Amino acid sequence: MLTYKQRKRAKKLRNYSTKEENKLWYIYLCKYPLKIRRQHPIGNYIVDFFCNKTKLVIEIDGIQHLLENNVKYDDNRTLYLEKLGYKVVRFGNPDVNKKFDDVCFYIDLIMKERLKELYKLPKN
Repeated sequence: MLTYKQRKRAKKLRNYSTKEENKLWYIYLCKYPLKIRRQHPIGNYIVDFFCNKTKLVIEIDGIQHLLENNVKYDDNRTLYLEKLGYKVVRFGNPDVNKKFDDVCFYIDLIMKERLKELYKLPKN
């Protein structure tokens, strides 16, 4: 059950998304055939994007994620999410800005792979 504090924080993060998060959301993810949520709380964490059907977490990392303390935090966060059965994929802001089509292609590829894994769909 989400706390009031978690919901309020997630809403604030949605309202103050980075330009890279907004680009990925408004150009691609909001129109994706599977439901994807923005700034979705999981446990004590709020992930950038989340697809429940595929158990996929998509993170868009700015330069602050390269700092040593943040790398450790992100690693612990990823381990926690993976223990819950989620797959975490990360893209840097430069990926979204300079390789947008590649990012979208990779997300689609991972989504389809996860559907096959989780629901035992036949491979084409």
